[in-house]
Amino acid sequence: MSPVDLLGVFEHFLLLSLLAVGGAITTAPDMHRYLVTEHGWISDAQFTTSVALAQAAPGPNLLFVAVLGWNLAGLLGAFVTMSGILLPSTLLTLWATRWGQTRRDTRAVRAFTAGMAPLTLGLLVAAGWVLTEPFRMQPAAWLLIAVTVVVMLRTRVSPMWLVALGAVVGGLGYA
Repeated sequence: MSPVDLLGVFEHFLLLSLLAVGGAITTAPDMHRYLVTEHGWISDAQFTTSVALAQAAPGPNLLFVAVLGWNLAGLLGAFVTMSGILLPSTLLTLWATRWGQTRRDTRAVRAFTAGMAPLTLGLLVAAGWVLTEPFRMQPAAWLLIAVTVVVMLRTRVSPMWLVALGAVVGGLGYA
């Protein structure tokens, strides 16, 4: 990638950082659009594998951004994507936390906090939809998605068991 391309990636991830309400994974659909669909820098399979690999690894949910950057341009790409996604949100969070702490009992702060829940949920559903795209044509994948949704809504089973189930189904070649 050229320095101009890396600067564009940095700027795009700066903007996505401000939309990452509920975590960076909520911006995965736009990352996919920008990196795969619009520019073709990585393939759909590379994108999905990057997210899955980072999510399976121990550590913060944010690691998939570094893996995407690594696939783009190695160590420099990982630095560019991570600094782009972390810088604005970190600075804004520090400022907003201090501001909100002094005004936590006001109606506006309480309303804002309550209003963020549906927004976060919608962004997570969109991220999940994008991540299932390569597998949607396989019936076993639809069954696995349905089982995951039902189990997550109706039980307190750890999501790690569902990740393990998905690994077994994929390992057997069904999805």
